[in-house]
Amino acid sequence: MVSRVIPVDPFDLVIFGGTGDLARRKILPGLYRRFWAGQMPEDARIVGCSRHEMSDDEYREEVRGAIQEFAIEGKEDAEKVDAFLEIISFVAVDATGDKGWKELAKKVRDEVVNAFYFSVGPSLFGDLAERLHKYKMAGQDTRIVVEKPFGHDLKSAQDLNATLRKYFAEEQIYRIDHYLGKETVQNLMAVRFGNVLFEPLWNALYVDHIQITVAETVGVGGRGSYYDKSGAMRDMVQNHLMQLLCLIAMEPPHHFEPDAVRDEKLKVIRALDPVQPEDLVRGQYEGDDKVASYFDDVEDPGSITESFIAMKLHISNWRWKGTPIYVRTGKRLKARASEIAVVFKHPPHSIFGEKANERRGNVLVIRLQPNEGMNLRVTIKEPGPGGMRLIEVPLDMSFADALGPDAGDVADAYERLIMDVIRGNQTLFMRGDEVEAAWAWADPIIASWEESGERPKSYAPGSTGPEEALMLLYREGRRWRDVKA
Repeated sequence: MVSRVIPVDPFDLVIFGGTGDLARRKILPGLYRRFWAGQMPEDARIVGCSRHEMSDDEYREEVRGAIQEFAIEGKEDAEKVDAFLEIISFVAVDATGDKGWKELAKKVRDEVVNAFYFSVGPSLFGDLAERLHKYKMAGQDTRIVVEKPFGHDLKSAQDLNATLRKYFAEEQIYRIDHYLGKETVQNLMAVRFGNVLFEPLWNALYVDHIQITVAETVGVGGRGSYYDKSGAMRDMVQNHLMQLLCLIAMEPPHHFEPDAVRDEKLKVIRALDPVQPEDLVRGQYEGDDKVASYFDDVEDPGSITESFIAMKLHISNWRWKGTPIYVRTGKRLKARASEIAVVFKHPPHSIFGEKANERRGNVLVIRLQPNEGMNLRVTIKEPGPGGMRLIEVPLDMSFADALGPDAGDVADAYERLIMDVIRGNQTLFMRGDEVEAAWAWADPIIASWEESGERPKSYAPGSTGPEEALMLLYREGRRWRDVKA
């Protein structure tokens, strides 16, 4: 199977924070892979910006090192790398001053797509937007890309949106969430809306419950100072998990175009019920002789910030009323894995006897990482003589198997999303009112536990989280899926 690569229009992409960790690990290697695949035009230009002084050649050597370390194996072609580096330059700019901005303005061409990637902290978003406007780089077709966090609460999100909208229209702002760029997440929409098989069953009549899990084996590590002010709720649930929830639960848009998709996602957020205290579990990982505890990682023995959270959610609309949606995410867990599991109800009557009722029913599993793909668990007869013995088997579709040698050429999330910015396609980006609606739902939940001062439950590193999280499902005769790396 040969994957199609559709070239984009000529562009100038300016990366503020061009020497930072995100640029080094994701943005620049991703751009090289798109260049290697032939998707970038020959006259594309990439400009790295930071406050550090360096020459074009010095910056190119930094980019070369990033490609060698993080580019996909098999794409480290010396001639390709040299050709890619030729389109890269560097300008030292002061985000809060005027240094370097005139030089940058001279580099940005008027006749091509202009995109500015804000790979910096949110505190600098307003300064960058203001200077792009001041130095006449904020044209009608200009696009800006901003990374999360999109605020710390509803008020800060509203202020941030208002600041950006002083200089740019909503149609020019691309709030990037790399989870939405994953191949499987987009395939979720294709499976739902491109096949008659699933959509008629995608409702409370046939779905028993849904599980969304984003588990990490690493701890907070070097992000301790940021993470302790954020926690799992702000860092993961309000954005990543919320977006996955919206895609799994939304109504079919009238057309696959940006505002139609985002309108339906917004309806899901606004239909979410408040979370009851008994339906929420917060956790904090302990340490052992091999790994540091959460307290050690954030250097605060009194911290009550959660590194794990599990919740039972309800959506009050006709499609999902009565169907619980369980979400969980955390650090230092058993496996690094992300998945969505749609658990369908049992058949209303079993013709195979009582033992057949022990079957757990059909489950559609969408794996986001590792090994992106999907599988559907179905019940069949066990082969061989001896009567009607039922077993469960997966109908598996992983991209590595389905695409064969071309699987490695599937663009990763950052590659796809950056190319979507150049195309002007906002379908996989969050709109401002989505961000604010998510904070409006999350703020009361956060406020309730901050007012109570209740400590998160402890859990052992390498476990599945606090035992109390298991009870969210056990008390209703359900159980979490055993996600594996």
